[in-house]
Amino acid sequence: MTQPMIIKDVPERWEVVGTTERFAGNVIKVRTDKVRMPVGDGMGIVERELVSHPGSVGVLALDEDDRVLLIRQYRHPVGYQLWEVPAGLRDVAGEPPWLTAQRELVEEAGYRAAEWHTLVDVYTSPGMSDERIRIFLARRLTEVPAEEIDFERVHEEADMPVVWVPLEEAVAKVFAGDIHNSVAVTGILAADAARTTGFRDLRAADAPEG
Repeated sequence: MTQPMIIKDVPERWEVVGTTERFAGNVIKVRTDKVRMPVGDGMGIVERELVSHPGSVGVLALDEDDRVLLIRQYRHPVGYQLWEVPAGLRDVAGEPPWLTAQRELVEEAGYRAAEWHTLVDVYTSPGMSDERIRIFLARRLTEVPAEEIDFERVHEEADMPVVWVPLEEAVAKVFAGDIHNSVAVTGILAADAARTTGFRDLRAADAPEG
């Protein structure tokens, strides 16, 4: 009798027999790995291009009226003003993801949350990048007085309006194609699904990254 497949992502690393760095920027690096294929008809050495990324966090902030906090930010690569959730790079060495998320929520939106859970973990584009993002659910929110925010918003972050959108409306906006940012889309749909069980199945904010 065939054993059922276990639906759980597991780490695995195939042998890399050579690496060539193509580009090193302020945030990302691009390299070509020569990877030994251990299975299938394509066994042998193949080249795979890879964008190395430090990782990110996102925050789906939900208030007591089940409204989602969204911000709008210009994104140059796609040429859009996108509605997003607060998010940021994991660029502080040794900082736990949930602390990075707390900081980003204050800096980008001006809010603190008393209740945090891990909502979902996502590889944003695993065919070409190792970027991993953990999206948190933040609730029991309070606004932070402007004088307490030790952060200056510049460049794309200088003009980011903050709006509160009912979760049902945000879901409808996703399906209508009005919201494109992958972190926002994932967070909105995950929060809507988690709400059906009263958020009881969510992991702790400091849950291990498997």
